[in-house]
Amino acid sequence: AVVAATTLGTNDGLVSVAWGGWRADLSLNLFILVVLGACFLIMGATRAIDSLLTLPTRAAEWRALQRERAAQRALREAHLEFAAARYLRAQRAAEKVLGFSRAWRPIPEADEISLMALLVLASSLHRLQDREGRQRALDDALALAGHVKGRPGAEAPLLRAAEWALEDRDATLAHRWLEALPPGVARRTHALRLKLQATRLSGQHAEALKTARLLAKHQAFPTTATPGLLRSLCMQVLEAAQDGEQLRQAWATLEPADRRDALLVAHAARRAARLGAAADGRAWARPLWDRLPELSADERSALALALCEGLEGVGPEWLAPMENALGLAPDGASTSALAAAAGMTFAARGLWGRAAAPLERAARAPELPGGVRRRAWRLLAQAAQGSGDEHRALDCEHEASRID
Repeated sequence: AVVAATTLGTNDGLVSVAWGGWRADLSLNLFILVVLGACFLIMGATRAIDSLLTLPTRAAEWRALQRERAAQRALREAHLEFAAARYLRAQRAAEKVLGFSRAWRPIPEADEISLMALLVLASSLHRLQDREGRQRALDDALALAGHVKGRPGAEAPLLRAAEWALEDRDATLAHRWLEALPPGVARRTHALRLKLQATRLSGQHAEALKTARLLAKHQAFPTTATPGLLRSLCMQVLEAAQDGEQLRQAWATLEPADRRDALLVAHAARRAARLGAAADGRAWARPLWDRLPELSADERSALALALCEGLEGVGPEWLAPMENALGLAPDGASTSALAAAAGMTFAARGLWGRAAAPLERAARAPELPGGVRRRAWRLLAQAAQGSGDEHRALDCEHEASRID
């Protein structure tokens, strides 16, 4: 009141408005109040007219927003139902989302929401073993992915399709989907895992080994599981060889660390012996045999048993290493295996007197495989026949025949 009285109390100003033959005199204060009131009225009228004219647009936006919120609720429901293994409910919720999306006006999120709903729908149909329905949903998702190319999730249908192909044991189809991935996506860990499964399923062992090494480089496997997986894949590469030349080529593709793996070397030596390339197997095993004390008991045992199969054409250079192996501290199964390898090596070189004791030890070792023990008994029988002891030879043959 004080401010108003101070400001408006002095009323010395006069405003005259002339129009034609008319004239109106107003005080300055009244004129200011009239102008301010007119401005407020004009602004109010303008806003009211604007609200009236934009009412249909705002109503459409409100309806679209309500449909979008409903679709988002349905999409969340679809994901939760799928995670809870309620696939029929997830399917219905995803179809509800698609119904909303088809009724929308175009909005920025429409394609992404529809793509997510199609993936949930296809995944639910896959779990329900509806292959035709899954394929239709997947085709729609792939078509929609073209519209969102370059945005997050555009490659999701291809990855999901590769997963389903692998679950269906269709390696060819899985490779086709994986090859369709962009280069950057194909190098992702999950894509490489899928590629590893596809290559193993299709028997592409060399490519599977290459992929597994790349995954191991990115630490995609537990540290304790990586050596076993790589060893298994290397063994599969060696098993794929059909002759000695192919086996040598496969061995040349292995890395130096693989060639120092005693278990893998033992497998390679056995494979070489079965393909008529026993000399190659012995050559691969010789570096490890020279450092036998550094190996574990299981590694010594595997290496010795492998050499038992690959002694054809063994030379005198193996006599001294076998003597050294017999001098190692006893440690159970590996000692028996080393005795078997040494005894069979001596027998192959015609040193029957030196072979008798190790062969006898190997033949009576229950921890050794039956085939090795049987062969040891028969070599003892051969030695007995050579010395004219027929009774001893018959006993040895009888012991050999008793082994299953």
